[in-house]
Amino acid sequence: MMAELPGYLRTCLHTGKLALLAILVSGGIVLQILACALYNNWWPMLTVIMYVLLPMPLLFFTGSDASLLSESNNGWVNATKFLTGASAVGSIAIPAILKHAGIISWGALAMEVSSYFIFVLAIMCCIQMNEDDDNYRFL
Repeated sequence: MMAELPGYLRTCLHTGKLALLAILVSGGIVLQILACALYNNWWPMLTVIMYVLLPMPLLFFTGSDASLLSESNNGWVNATKFLTGASAVGSIAIPAILKHAGIISWGALAMEVSSYFIFVLAIMCCIQMNEDDDNYRFL
């Protein structure tokens, strides 16, 4: 579909996709900060640690030929899947534990979880953009 479009139009559409990714990531960051600032409690910022740790196994253990979506007998790929999953679960578990302990309020929990889902949506959009367009690579 993109092949029959003129080059300037493909560039314009690609720029719009990048702008959408920037808006999604910015919205997630704003929700993360608002969850702390509105309730005058900075404990929800602990989830930032998990956001930083989340891509680390993918960066360190996967090669360019390994696909994380297919079944593999490679031990490094399996370790990567496990560590990435544990980090993803930790991103939701930290605010839930803080709420259960009474440290944060329901509003902060809702903002933290919605921030997480906005980040996941941005990552899924980025992956889809990489699959759709071979000329531009982000990852």
